[in-house]
Amino acid sequence: MTVPAASAIIPCLRYRDAHAAIAWLEQAFDFKPQAVYADGAIVYHAQLVYGGGMVMLGSVDNGGEWGKLVVQPDEIDGRETQSPCVIVDDPDAHYARAVAAGAKVVIDIADQDYGGRGYACRDLEGHLWWFGSYDSWQPGHPTA
Repeated sequence: MTVPAASAIIPCLRYRDAHAAIAWLEQAFDFKPQAVYADGAIVYHAQLVYGGGMVMLGSVDNGGEWGKLVVQPDEIDGRETQSPCVIVDDPDAHYARAVAAGAKVVIDIADQDYGGRGYACRDLEGHLWWFGSYDSWQPGHPTA
């Protein structure tokens, strides 16, 4: 199996204050805004990149049909039905950056039994994220 040139699956998230979320994701997780389509406080669509991966986001109430299908973590007791997993080169440095920006760590950084090192945290609006060095696209991993 070969490593894809770019993400074929892109997580999409909704935020009540999408502009603040974009700034925070840049500060805490080192995402880079690639495109932001907005009108005043409403973000219709934004693309943030990290390495070869991407996450898309928009305002909770941006007038689209998709937003009507999504609830926020604080509406369901902080639970999630999915979460982005981001492969990082240096999980310890990434962890320090995220903690310094106020990310709420829910699973502390540790070496994982299946390989790699990682941690889980919540962002400024409670979305759950996993960051770690385990890269199943690399040779030697069971799925490679």
